[in-house]
Amino acid sequence: MKRKVAGMDKQPVEVQLFEMALDLRSPWKVVQCKFDPGKGLEVWLDFEWGAKFSDPETGVSCPVHDTIEKSWRHMNFWQHETHLHARVPRVVTPEGKIRLIEVPWARSGSGFTLMMEALVVLLSREMPVCEVAQMLKLHDTLIWRVIQHHVGKAHQRRNWASVKRILIDETSARRGHRYVTLFLDADTHELLFMVEGREGAALKEFYDEIVSHGGSPDQIEVICMDMSPAYQSGAKKYFPKAQVVFDFFHIMQLAGMAVDQVRKKLSASGAALVGSLWALRGNEQTRTEEQLELRRRLCTEYPKLGRAIMLRDMLQKVLRGECVEDICWWIWRARVSRLKPFKELADCIERHLDGIVGFMETRITNAAIEAVNGILQLAKRIARGFRSFSYFRAIAYLKASNLTLALPCL
Repeated sequence: MKRKVAGMDKQPVEVQLFEMALDLRSPWKVVQCKFDPGKGLEVWLDFEWGAKFSDPETGVSCPVHDTIEKSWRHMNFWQHETHLHARVPRVVTPEGKIRLIEVPWARSGSGFTLMMEALVVLLSREMPVCEVAQMLKLHDTLIWRVIQHHVGKAHQRRNWASVKRILIDETSARRGHRYVTLFLDADTHELLFMVEGREGAALKEFYDEIVSHGGSPDQIEVICMDMSPAYQSGAKKYFPKAQVVFDFFHIMQLAGMAVDQVRKKLSASGAALVGSLWALRGNEQTRTEEQLELRRRLCTEYPKLGRAIMLRDMLQKVLRGECVEDICWWIWRARVSRLKPFKELADCIERHLDGIVGFMETRITNAAIEAVNGILQLAKRIARGFRSFSYFRAIAYLKASNLTLALPCL
C-alpha cells in the first residue's frame, strides 16, 4: 500500500521526491530543498505542529519543550554532497525532565545519517579507511568512529554458547615485535576475539570474554595452538577441561627448521650447497623439476642431508596417519639418526606427545587462522599500518568475524 503524506499534492515535486526517498513518516516531513552545484544539496526537515514524541528512555509519549538545530551528512546525491537539517525536539517527561529525542534517520550523537553510516561501513570492509575518507571527503577519524561504533555493537551482540573448539595463534600488529593473539571458532572459522600480546594472559581475557557472550569456559572442548609455553600455561589454568591439540603445520615447521640446521652445518663444513635452500624446503609436489633433481643429487651426495629429508617426510606421513605407535617409532628413529637437530626435535615431540596425539584424533589444524592472518596482514600492508590496536581490531572483526551489523540496506 502506498503511503500518502498529508498535503503531498500541494508540495513541490522535489520535496515530494526527497520525502519518499528518505522514507519519512508522520510527523516528519521535508519542508525545503536547495541545490547549489558548488556546495551540493541541502534538505530541511521539520515536524508537524502539535506532534508528540516518545521519551528515548521510557517510550512514553511526551509534548515538545523546545528544539535544537542539527545537521547530518547524508549519502551523495549523485556526485554532490548532501546534508540534512532539522529542528530536533526536546520533550518534557511526566517527571519534568527534559530529554532530546532520537530521530529515525540517524543515531544519537552521530553527524551522519544511518544510510551514510551503512555506506561507510560497507566501503571500509572492502577498502582502506584512508581511501574511503578521500572518496567521501571526510577526515579518517570520523570514519573510524563510525566503524568502531557499529563493529563494537555487533561484537557485543554475538552469542558464543555454541562454541566448542577454538584455534589460537599470534600475528604481527606493528613493527618492533608487537603481536596480537587471535581466537577463531574451529567449526565456523569466524574470528571470535583479538587481544594484544601473545602471553598466557591472552587466554585469561578470552576466559572473561566468553562469559560476557553467553558462554562458559567449561564448554570449550578442544584448543588448537602451537607449542608456545605461555599458551600452554594459559590453557591449563583457564580451560583445564579442554583437550590441547598442537597444530600440524607448526610441528612440520619445526621439522623444516631441523632440516635447515643440518643444511647450514654441512655448508659451514665446506659442502657445496649454495642455492639449495628452496630445493630442500617444502613437499615434493610443490617443487619444480629442477629443484627436485637438485634435492635428489644433494641427498645422494650428502647422506646426513638425505637422512634429514627422510625424517621430515616420514614425520609428515606419520602425522597424517592414524597409528599413534608410529609417533613413538619416529621418535626412536630420530634419536638414532646421529643428527642433533632431529634428536632435539624428538625430545620436543615426546614432551608434547599428548597434544600431537590430540591432532591425530581430531584432525584440527590452524589452517583457518592462517587464512585469516593473511587477510589481516594484507589489510595492514594496504593501509600502511594502523595507528592503534583498537583500529586494527575493528577492521579484523569487520573482515573476519561475519558480524550482523544493525544497518539499513543500501
